[in-house]
Amino acid sequence: MTVEHITNYLCFTDRISSSGQPDIDGFRSVAAAGFGAVINLAMPDSKNAIPEEGSIVTSLGMTYHHIPVPIDAPKTIHLRQFVSLMESLQDVKVWVHCAVNHRVSVFLYLYCRWKGMPDEEARKAMLKGWEPNATWREFLAQQIKQLNQLKPKTESVR
Repeated sequence: MTVEHITNYLCFTDRISSSGQPDIDGFRSVAAAGFGAVINLAMPDSKNAIPEEGSIVTSLGMTYHHIPVPIDAPKTIHLRQFVSLMESLQDVKVWVHCAVNHRVSVFLYLYCRWKGMPDEEARKAMLKGWEPNATWREFLAQQIKQLNQLKPKTESVR
């Protein structure tokens, strides 16, 4: 198996890829592709969650980070944790996933906008064909307003 076979796989940059929930073979492929960190935004009780995911990921030599984001109640604190984590991993190849790649799409888009990336380019981080529901449209609108008040540390996303 290659990373391209993981559900809703998206290669955003040479350093950042995203997907829905990988299975154990998927995580092996992620490690074999040279990723050094996995960020999970899914809830631990998501339908396809793997309870021992952290152990699997670390046994494959990658670091594991879990920011559980409720699909029906994303909060600013979740996004801030994500941005802070992404900033701390700037020199690491990062795989970000959730259950389907919806939460990740929005969080990566907002992270890119925070970094100063133009909207059209940042939208490439979003899963094609997915239209955010009312909860996520409202979250996006709120966060975009707040982004205008924040200044990024750097201007590029690698």
